[in-house]
Amino acid sequence: MNTEHVKIKVWDLPTRIFHWGMVCLLALLWWSADAGEMQWHQIFAYSLLVLIGFRILWGIIGSDTARFRHFVHHPKVALDYLKVIKTKGMSVVLGHNPIGGYMVVALIGIISLQLVTGLFATDDIFTEGPLYSYVSSNTSSFLTWLHKMNFNLILLLSAIHILAVIIHAIKGDKLVGAMFSGYKKVSKVALSSSSKSDLTFKSEWLALALLTVLAAVVFVYLIWPIVQVL
Repeated sequence: MNTEHVKIKVWDLPTRIFHWGMVCLLALLWWSADAGEMQWHQIFAYSLLVLIGFRILWGIIGSDTARFRHFVHHPKVALDYLKVIKTKGMSVVLGHNPIGGYMVVALIGIISLQLVTGLFATDDIFTEGPLYSYVSSNTSSFLTWLHKMNFNLILLLSAIHILAVIIHAIKGDKLVGAMFSGYKKVSKVALSSSSKSDLTFKSEWLALALLTVLAAVVFVYLIWPIVQVL
């Protein structure tokens, strides 16, 4: 029996730009560190700092599906969701499901840790983080070690995230396409049973204003000094 589907907006443009911008910057950070291009590594890191800062703010005041309160649930809810998947298969979720919500928080958390530790890190040759001189040598050494080790955790969580996306795609839930277009095809039956089908989206001009302010501050204090010596 054919089930009628409707196309519904799930992701706003700011959230999609953040997602793919983060993916690109993480790849560039990996490349620049591996190639020893540390000045570019810092520029990419500070650019990512802007995106992470924006995502945290947007998670508080942004569109429904971007807000943390929309997808961060009590652990019991996440466990119940896993049980439902096991017994009935995947159910429609407009936005991040309860498990995906925890993954989003974890990724933002460890990337934030990576950025913060990088501010105090040094390669003991040419490059030092802007806050290196504010801590002792031993503290900087520990934070540099943590900065390097934490990247392995980022790779692990990224791999788990990609695997989950592939599994969803196999089961017919095309997450990647929705993150590009912002829209998701959902059956009318599933949509009517969803508890969060009435979504609201905040102004893209508000997002642009937030991003502009954050970018300006980071550029003046962190990026511009590096640009001057390139």
